[in-house]
Amino acid sequence: MAIAKMRVYRGDASGGGEKEYDVPVEEGMVVLDAIHFIQANYDGDLAVRWNCKAAKCGSCSAEINGMPKLTCKTRMDSLPLDKPVTVYPIKSFPIIKDLVTDVSWNYEVRKTIPPFKPAKDTKWIMYQEDVERSQEFRKCIECFLCQNVCHILRNHDKKNEFAGPRMLIKIAELEMHPLDTDDRKAYLRTDAGLGYCNITKCCTEVCPEHIHITDNAIIPLKERVADTYFDPLQWLIDKFRGNSKQ
Repeated sequence: MAIAKMRVYRGDASGGGEKEYDVPVEEGMVVLDAIHFIQANYDGDLAVRWNCKAAKCGSCSAEINGMPKLTCKTRMDSLPLDKPVTVYPIKSFPIIKDLVTDVSWNYEVRKTIPPFKPAKDTKWIMYQEDVERSQEFRKCIECFLCQNVCHILRNHDKKNEFAGPRMLIKIAELEMHPLDTDDRKAYLRTDAGLGYCNITKCCTEVCPEHIHITDNAIIPLKERVADTYFDPLQWLIDKFRGNSKQ
């Protein structure tokens, strides 16, 4: 039986560091299993957030060997076990304890997004192509790995100016709903800080649900905002009609 050296971050908001453990690796074992082995055999107070262990709840996000991943979906035999396996909390959010971070900011931002708004006399009929267009965005499990790798949040800490990719796909889901009547372009331009995104696609690369965040959500939203606020022809039409957009 192979033995993996696990270097797991232990600490809280005041600081901390790595602690090393020897963990026996069994067939089919994932990183979350290794964390549970450490809890059961070494340190029962090791804090880790998890729920379904089926890669559908998004709770067990961490940075494994420096890469943002779900610990329940990362098999131990996919890692180079001849070297220590490092497990750290995601870095864009404050540490509560060990591998658990405070992601409540995301839910506060979500409260500010204008909700679904159908017309008063809506006929609740939708076509399959309309359903499929936004269905991709509903696959999000809110693991917040996309928020974690976004340099605007991670490196520049612009949480008071930028909503992040997870929230942008939520807005895209609403904006592309054929029965929604609200206009969120002003919100996207100001509160959501859409202009900060420079479409590096790092969020798409780490998404465990393989959502095309950049191509299918962020870029179409940017196009809508640009058409409304920066298209010179649209500016002339609005001026002629007496409409003004700030």
